[in-house]
Amino acid sequence: MNDERPFYQHHVFFCMNERDGKDARQSCGKCGAEKAQKHAKKRIKELGLNGQGKVRINQAGCLDRCEEGPVLVVYPEGTWYTYVDNADIDDIIDTHLIGGKVVERLKI
Repeated sequence: MNDERPFYQHHVFFCMNERDGKDARQSCGKCGAEKAQKHAKKRIKELGLNGQGKVRINQAGCLDRCEEGPVLVVYPEGTWYTYVDNADIDDIIDTHLIGGKVVERLKI
């Protein structure tokens, strides 16, 4: 029988969607999402926090919060964040993923 703990302590999804066309809504992919996701993945590895029972950083398609983007969501909590730069990503990693507290200034 499998225990009730999740495979990952935290599973982080970065919206990577890019909308095309002149009437397209804002999209995370055009707001630096790829660079932010790569930064988060690299930093989690450097901290030794990647792998089973720890943290997984993933890419996602459209998470449908375009007007609030770029966005990421942290599970199992279901906490949604927006961010501007790597300092914001580091704050989410340090405060939420490591410290267990929501980064209120970035929460959506």
